[in-house]
Amino acid sequence: MFKLRCCDVGFDCPGVITGVTQAEVLAQAGEHASAVHGVQVTPAMAGQVMALIREEGAAAGAPEPGQ
Repeated sequence: MFKLRCCDVGFDCPGVITGVTQAEVLAQAGEHASAVHGVQVTPAMAGQVMALIREEGAAAGAPEPGQ
């Protein structure tokens, strides 16, 4: 699972975007940026946002809850 917090991009926003792939998170982030913040994500911005997407959970090597 991948995750991006909108505040990590620089907005004063509690939005959190999650997805199975980084591409899915990036696409959702673009939709969020446009709909909520009135920002069109350029290819250069997309590269910067991609660097802020974090992998979470067991796939990132974290132990499962209760282990």
